[in-house]
Amino acid sequence: MKKKLAVALAAAMTLSGALAAVPVMAEDSDLIVVGFAQVGHESDWRTASTQSCQDVFTEDNGYDLQFVDCDNDSATQLEAIRTFIEQDVDYIIVDPIVSTGWDEALTECEDAGIPVIVIDRTIEDSDKYVSWVGSNFKTEGLAAGEWLKAYAEANGIEEINALVIEGTTGASATIGRTEGFSEIADAEGWTILDSQDGDFTQSGGQEVMESYIKSYEGQFNVVVCQNDNEAFGAIDAMTAAGISYGVDGDVILISFDACTAGLELVQSGDINADFECNPLAAPFVEEVIQQLEAGETPETEVYMEEHWYTYDDTVSTFEVDGVEQTCTVVTDEIVEAQY
Repeated sequence: MKKKLAVALAAAMTLSGALAAVPVMAEDSDLIVVGFAQVGHESDWRTASTQSCQDVFTEDNGYDLQFVDCDNDSATQLEAIRTFIEQDVDYIIVDPIVSTGWDEALTECEDAGIPVIVIDRTIEDSDKYVSWVGSNFKTEGLAAGEWLKAYAEANGIEEINALVIEGTTGASATIGRTEGFSEIADAEGWTILDSQDGDFTQSGGQEVMESYIKSYEGQFNVVVCQNDNEAFGAIDAMTAAGISYGVDGDVILISFDACTAGLELVQSGDINADFECNPLAAPFVEEVIQQLEAGETPETEVYMEEHWYTYDDTVSTFEVDGVEQTCTVVTDEIVEAQY
């Protein structure tokens, strides 16, 4: 195992009347040093993802976690990776902001002998990582489309005119969910009136929805938000405009992620269906690290279990690519157990 690094307060000097700490590198042979370059803090999902890593990679569990919030800036994320290389960490975890532009940085990690584990979003232009842990985003999009197809049939809805609020441009979650839902929409002859980037944020979702309301007033009966925070923003915009939504409304509202606040709105009927993207990757990542520590070869792809949540049992099952999917009706117990 490589030398472990820790920051030690070795000296102090007076600078403009204040004490400034000068860090130096010190050895700690007991801890496994893990660098984590996180996307940012744009959503409830992201907060849960970060907390999962902070809960697992603790000193009590034998780790030194070096965490960087990249604030949704790809240049910052690449800089964080290179800083981890300079620090000679043992492992790097990265949730890539975008799916391309990675081969050079991951080659540098490979040359330095530092295994990289990718979580959540995927990398499309490099295979220089040991494992990816996350969700099948296209399956999530397909599930949303198949559920809507079954829901429309059950409620006698013959025409679908949908507005989509996408996630961050270039993110694999955005690409997969868009491709999956569009595949069903094309097959069913639905109209997607517009599809714009809400950047996975509540403010972004509200801004896009406000624009949609002005441009497509009275023309849409479905809104698809690619995460819960965008759905919260869309709800704010529709409420302000006097547009009814949800189970008893004129607009079917579909969301992704299924965070606690999202499931509360499914339970209340404000969101019709919410398709889970499990943020709690850290235990699966730790398993990969422990396999590597033991000289074993981990799986290159690790998919986490996810659920599809609905207000009621109007649609209890449907199929995605021939595989039966089950809808879970949201209860108090489910909300309390969610992230």
